[in-house]
Order: sequence, then structure tokens, then C-alpha cells
Amino acid sequence: MTPTRTRHLATHGCRHSGFTLIELLIAVAIIGILAAIAYPSYQNYVQNARVSDGQAKLMELAGELERCYTADYTYNGCISLPVDSDEGYYEITGSPSASSYTLTATHDGNQVKAVCKTLTIDEAGATTPESGCW
Repeated sequence: MTPTRTRHLATHGCRHSGFTLIELLIAVAIIGILAAIAYPSYQNYVQNARVSDGQAKLMELAGELERCYTADYTYNGCISLPVDSDEGYYEITGSPSASSYTLTATHDGNQVKAVCKTLTIDEAGATTPESGCW
């Protein structure tokens, strides 16, 4: 083989593997678009999970009050308040009386939807706010 032929194969005959700058920029752009779509969905999921924490504790305490009322015919003195929700995102307050109660879960941060910062439930099972949280 002649020296000219060898030099020609070395420079033009083999292809180098790797990514070009354009291919890398396209991959970064695709990842950015996917992240822009996924992050708000993740934030919504986290907010809903935190609201569920408050709802679960309210329902648990309402159940305890109803069991106490069934046994003693009074809601008064059945539970001690205030208490935090299991995950600590809400503080539950209320003032049970002999024949009624209203429990309120309050979230003081901005990790939940604004409409769901305060959740309430009463002895009739009525909840507020009605839309989007329960």
C-alpha cells in the first residue's frame, strides 16, 4: 500500500463516534421540555398529598368523637386539642361541646393549594371548603 493511500484511509475512511454539539443541544432541549411538563404535575401531586394528611387526621378525630358520643352521649372531653396531623402539615383545633363539634385543620405554609389551607368538619359530616379539597 502506498503512503498516500494509507494517509487517505486514516483521515477519510474511518468515522469517529461521539456526539456533535447539535445532537447534545437537542437532547438537552428535550430533557428541558419534559422537565417543564413533569415538575408542575409533581408539585400538584405533593400538594394533594399534604391536603390528604389534614383530611385523614380530621376524619380520624371525627371518628373518635363519634365513638365517644355513642358511649357517653357527649362530645365534650373525648379528645385533647390542639393536635398536629400525622405528617405535621396541619394543626387541628376545635371545641367539642355536649352535642356538637367543629374541627378545623389549618396549614400555615404555602405547600398546599390556597383554597385548602383551612379544612373543617362538623358533627353532621359537613366539610368546608366544598370544592377541590374534599
